[in-house]
Amino acid sequence: MIGTVYLVGAGPGDAGLLTCRGRELLARAETVVYDALVGEAVLALIPPEARCIDVGKRSKHHKKTQAEINEILLEEALAGRRVVRLKGGDPFLFGRGGEELELLAQHGVPFEIVPGITSAIAVPAYNGIPVTHRDFCSSVHIVTAHRRGDGPLDIDFDALCRTGGTLVFLMGVSALGDVCGGLLAAGMAPETPAAVLHRGTSARQKRVVSTLARLPADAAAMEAPSIIVVGPVCALAETFAWAEKRPLFGRRYVVTRPRERALALSRRLRELGGEVVELPTICLRPLEDARLDGLDGCRWLVLTSPSGVEIFFRLLLAQGRDVRCLAGIRIAALGAGTAAALAQRGITADLVPPTYNARSLGEALAARLAPGDRVFIARARQGSPELLEPLAALGGVQVTDTAIYETELTRPPVLEPLALLEGDAWAVFTSASTVRGFAAAAGTGELTGVRALCIGRQTADQARRYGMEIRVAKAATIDGLVELALQCAKEEA
Repeated sequence: MIGTVYLVGAGPGDAGLLTCRGRELLARAETVVYDALVGEAVLALIPPEARCIDVGKRSKHHKKTQAEINEILLEEALAGRRVVRLKGGDPFLFGRGGEELELLAQHGVPFEIVPGITSAIAVPAYNGIPVTHRDFCSSVHIVTAHRRGDGPLDIDFDALCRTGGTLVFLMGVSALGDVCGGLLAAGMAPETPAAVLHRGTSARQKRVVSTLARLPADAAAMEAPSIIVVGPVCALAETFAWAEKRPLFGRRYVVTRPRERALALSRRLRELGGEVVELPTICLRPLEDARLDGLDGCRWLVLTSPSGVEIFFRLLLAQGRDVRCLAGIRIAALGAGTAAALAQRGITADLVPPTYNARSLGEALAARLAPGDRVFIARARQGSPELLEPLAALGGVQVTDTAIYETELTRPPVLEPLALLEGDAWAVFTSASTVRGFAAAAGTGELTGVRALCIGRQTADQARRYGMEIRVAKAATIDGLVELALQCAKEEA
């Protein structure tokens, strides 16, 4: 059976700008063929089991020729795979998407085009530049300034000047002098506002706004990937600038918790201006053969994570039981997140310790127990022994410690964890196991260059063992981690 090729525009880099359809297809991809300009936050969404093929092209350095890329897409589809061809920006705007479909069409391979948000619109927007404004212009013209070999630019500068619209040049920072010179020679006013915008929508975003005559000198240090914008609307950049006014702008946060648990934290950091790369370093595997028979007759049920709550109730139903079997049983939750997961099921936790860690929970529970009480703990196979120590010291209390899931280390199929932390970046850890998973993915036990935001003491202790530079949240919650990120950003400002 022939597979399908999905030509997906990945947008300008910010994962929040990937379309819903693009994200859906990427999550189900069996093969991903990706470009160099796809943002790391988007690449992090590739499923770990997918076959990944890097065909990224940089100026004068192509890993694969266009013909080879076309053949790869055809071969993967003919092998029956669901193929996502992931391209930066929009695949039909200087993305050579049409060329890649020609061979597929010749062989009857089904395909779908998923448009992407182009950097020609998004990057100026993230820099406060509207590409059209009724007081300045009524048209926008997108031009490629990429040379073929060492030849001259194939641009009709006279025609561009006559339009009177905003001009956006893609792939042209290396030809900045020629672009500005061509426009000046065609009669454009030297004082026309112009800008070079670098890595727009990312934590490394920066801009130089100048005039057409001075831009080559003022932006000489700007490198690819950058775009050039020419027109009166560039003068609005400082007035309409918004991205850099957010408190976490310019900083990257690598969130390491399981993807299904990362949404709330990632969203909060993004809303505050941080660039977020979700890099799950662990996954949770339910133990389908785990038995809950020891629950009968217990006085206390102990749950230690939101995931544990979900897996516990799934097992309960799978074993022919439901919430009614908990009648008369008190429930202890390790922290606010676990209590919230219970509340979503209409259950109020009877005990949440003041400090959200295993020892604090064990001590708080021990203070509530009497001789003869029975306790049923449902948690990860790798659960902390600190929970059991205060209970064992009591005597006369029967404790059943049951593993209902286990934590498995995982690593991204494409990205290098340490490379993501270059510059002003933090790794964000919500458990000791995410720290261990990050170290395993990085392939080293020496992580002295890593700056870590840790949710609590046990997580921080684990990070410290790898030599990380650690900061610990005052409260072991998502809110506490966000407040810590804000505090660190304020100190560095």
